Amino acid sequence: MAQISNEKTVKTNRPSTTTSIKRLLFDYSVPVLFIIICLIGVYFSELPAVFIVNTLLTRITRNSFMVLALVLPVIAGLGLNFGLVIGAMAGQFGILIVTHLKIGGFPGFLLCLLLSTPFAILFGLMTARLLNRTKGQEMISSMIAGFFANGAYQFVLLFLVGTLIPIKNPDLVLTRGIGIKNTIDLTTEYGLKYSIDAVFEYPLFYILAGVGAIAGLVAIIDYTIKSKKAPERIDKFKFATRLVVSGAILGVSLWVIMSGSMLNSVKLPVATSIMIALLWAFNVLIMKTKLGQDFRTVGHNMDIAKISGVNVDKTRTIAMIISTVLAAWGQVIFLQNIGTLSTYGSHVQIATFAIASILLGGASVTKATSGQAILGVILFHTLFIVSPKAGNNLFGDAQIGEFFRAFVSYGVIGVALGLHAWNKRVQALRRQLDV
Repeated sequence: MAQISNEKTVKTNRPSTTTSIKRLLFDYSVPVLFIIICLIGVYFSELPAVFIVNTLLTRITRNSFMVLALVLPVIAGLGLNFGLVIGAMAGQFGILIVTHLKIGGFPGFLLCLLLSTPFAILFGLMTARLLNRTKGQEMISSMIAGFFANGAYQFVLLFLVGTLIPIKNPDLVLTRGIGIKNTIDLTTEYGLKYSIDAVFEYPLFYILAGVGAIAGLVAIIDYTIKSKKAPERIDKFKFATRLVVSGAILGVSLWVIMSGSMLNSVKLPVATSIMIALLWAFNVLIMKTKLGQDFRTVGHNMDIAKISGVNVDKTRTIAMIISTVLAAWGQVIFLQNIGTLSTYGSHVQIATFAIASILLGGASVTKATSGQAILGVILFHTLFIVSPKAGNNLFGDAQIGEFFRAFVSYGVIGVALGLHAWNKRVQALRRQLDV
């Protein structure tokens, strides 16, 4: 009898499907809002689907690695890491060295990753020491650290190269013999253009069809296993959502393949995508280790972490070093796709765009996942692609779309943080009512 009453209590306390949908929409109010804006923008832009998909795919593979580098610092309580710009500088140091050595293609790409890593570790260690002394003010501290590092970066490349650093390469150094040129061409014989993107490419929708089928199969197997072991813990709404999404991906992909659409010409850079997938897996797996649990504990409450025996400063330092190294690698991936290194400008806005992206995906200053990072990249760059044309079609002036781009890249940070603060307050009130 007691067992039956307990089961009834569990069923009674479980929220209804309608309540689950309402809470889902509320909890993910930021991405839902911008999904609607994206759909409106795509409709009014009247751009061909093949153009949007091809351009969006390029931007996703170009930027996702950098945005994923933000996840661990958020979990570890370091907030949104504006110090990504410092990691980007480390990546650019690696590119300059490889360009000077005239090692291009895939070997040059790997050497870039290798050479940028020591710089990134050093820069990450220095940034972490600063942030450990400014607890509670990490975001503004990392932003100011980025400004300071940019000055040091320019001093090294403008004044030390050609004087204390003996580089005489005419492809890199200014005609006066001192200082690195403003723009470095990466499309030459020894350049890095598409050094990872062109390793292996395959039609996008064939891959998506396989992903949709596998995701649906995994969801069904997971549901079957849980229904036998612990049926009372099954979330049918979550299962239905996973099944619908995977089915939609599979269905749309099969339709594109069978219809002979121009979308079949869109190809996915598989090697780059594998690197992004490996970083996603790394972010997931590291959270299942002792170090990952320390990240979570420190991010939740530093005082409790200290009492539990966690070395707070060391844990935060490790998170920052990992993020800085990943940012350096992400900048190499970004620039090999662009094909041009703007020596004094490529890194400047990288942190702002990455932070805006992850916020659009539903992350906050205290919680982030790899899925939110990828969703944010998709939404952020969809707006970047369609907003000028949509602004021109709606208002007769493409400049309106450019203004909207500026709003997206800067204003979305404030808007998202405001919505998250409101969301957090409502959730606190909800918990009080539940009690």
